[in-house]
Amino acid sequence: MDVVVFATSLDPESRSQVLAREAHELLRARGRTSTLVDLRTLDLPQCGREGCYDHPDVVRVRGLARGATHLLFATAVYNYGVGSSAKNLIELLGKRALAGKTVGILCAASGRRSYAAPMSFANSLMLDFRCWIVPRFVFALSGDFEGCRIVNPAIVERVGRLTVEMFERTPPGDRS
Repeated sequence: MDVVVFATSLDPESRSQVLAREAHELLRARGRTSTLVDLRTLDLPQCGREGCYDHPDVVRVRGLARGATHLLFATAVYNYGVGSSAKNLIELLGKRALAGKTVGILCAASGRRSYAAPMSFANSLMLDFRCWIVPRFVFALSGDFEGCRIVNPAIVERVGRLTVEMFERTPPGDRS
């Protein structure tokens, strides 16, 4: 498997879910194996609760992450940070499932001022979990969507560039 796309928002009308589906479809259209994981369909426990790491949904998504070479996290931005469900997910997955993965980030926000919101999330993935972070992320605003579709062609183009650039990293030891 190439990519797991984690749609982390729990909102029934989530715009980050729309970004996740767009990326998933673009990856599949390019011949990549892509699995879309919608957190709304799972019953993930809060990290730190007794038995949380052995929960069947956690075991399942951890297995998907371990089997992937690349991960995409689509998240809503709340109060100048990524949604808590995205943070909870990476804690549940853990370092053994995340280390060495190439990670891309897609964000949906209501305002421009929260543009740097994914940075602490990216730093945690990079420093705590030893992931390779794609140095491009998608940041979309409310006006870029109409219902369940992206209406801003620039956002569609950015999602497309991200799904290509995820695979451009040269693996360590292969720097010819």
